[in-house]
Amino acid sequence: MTISEPMSEARAAAVGSAINGLWNPQAVADPYPGYERVRALGEGGVLEAQFPDWQALFLTGHAACSAVLRSPAALSGNGMQNLSSEASEGVRLLRSMMLFHNGQSHQRLRGLVSAAFTPRVVEEQRELVRSLLNTLLDDLAARGGGDMVADLSNPLPARVIMGMLGLGGDDEARFVGWTQSVAELIGGMNQSPELMARIDADAREMRAFFQDLAEELRAHPQPGLLSAMSAAQDSTAQHGGERLSGDELLSNAVLLLAAGHETTSNLIPGGLLELSRQPDAWAALVEHPRHPNVADELLRVVSPVQFDGRTLGADVSVGERRLPGGILAQLMLGAANRDPEVFADPDRIDWQRPNSGRHLAFAAGPHYCLGASLARLEISETFAAIATRFPRLRVTDPHPPFKPNPVLRGVQRLDVAVG
Repeated sequence: MTISEPMSEARAAAVGSAINGLWNPQAVADPYPGYERVRALGEGGVLEAQFPDWQALFLTGHAACSAVLRSPAALSGNGMQNLSSEASEGVRLLRSMMLFHNGQSHQRLRGLVSAAFTPRVVEEQRELVRSLLNTLLDDLAARGGGDMVADLSNPLPARVIMGMLGLGGDDEARFVGWTQSVAELIGGMNQSPELMARIDADAREMRAFFQDLAEELRAHPQPGLLSAMSAAQDSTAQHGGERLSGDELLSNAVLLLAAGHETTSNLIPGGLLELSRQPDAWAALVEHPRHPNVADELLRVVSPVQFDGRTLGADVSVGERRLPGGILAQLMLGAANRDPEVFADPDRIDWQRPNSGRHLAFAAGPHYCLGASLARLEISETFAAIATRFPRLRVTDPHPPFKPNPVLRGVQRLDVAVG
């Protein structure tokens, strides 16, 4: 496949309308009809958009998204490393995140934190997750219900990742607020001057907090990943280590905090909302709350990360097709996870689905989510606990508000009754 000549007027109008619709704020609550419009305009899960002033590929197909995610020629960051040192505090924060690095630079940063997510370390979190769930669900039961975002899906993953990082619980509200700012920045929302001013202010607060904390942890090491990262900041090549700069320490600590919170925090209410619309699936979960497929099937259907982007540094093969280098590919993960060529009856939650684990909710390839095993544990334990404790749970607002973030899609509030 090569990029063709600019599209005809009629074709350009249809493609432009479909693409613009993806970013319509009204589409966040139900983006899937818009994805199908894009899919129908493409071929083999790839839509070529060739306008006089810009060009890009929009990938709705599972095979195309998977191939690009796994290709070393597909670069993450879209020029983030080339931005001026005079960039905003928020952009400066993003620039040192491993998420926006490639090749050896990415491998180095990823290696510094990968030990935090070994099977043993993750399994050690199970009892903590169960204890937190018991406390949070007891509070919901005592009140007869509540907001599953504020009362469960925000505090649970925040407390788990804070514990793994070695952060105290006194600053939970501040940390959750920071993760929202990072999500809004990564999500590429409509960044008004007011929003960017708030994000920059939060970035300055994060920088001051983590710089002070790093100094304290170097002087007085404590259990947790931040102590290990602070020690890595002091290591040198002479001692067989790689130096971690102050910006790298800050940015990747913030990334772990945000990533460890945001995906699971969005998945829990999103999954409950989908289950409220598919009562047969909810009944099956109540009957078998520890079905091994629960986490992957919910990740496939909810897709907390709806979009990802790669710049193709060279041609990428998708089967017998070739995606040309030098172009931006927008990976529509929410569409790929409901690709009817891969997942039969893709909108339906099916705990018996044999290939749920093929979803791309955690991406794939070099940037596959480090915390995938922790997220699966939290999701499995949460839905098992909810289905066991509250088999008659009801979502009382079937059309809840969504966060204005089409990339990191999540319900803003989800009111439920548990009696």
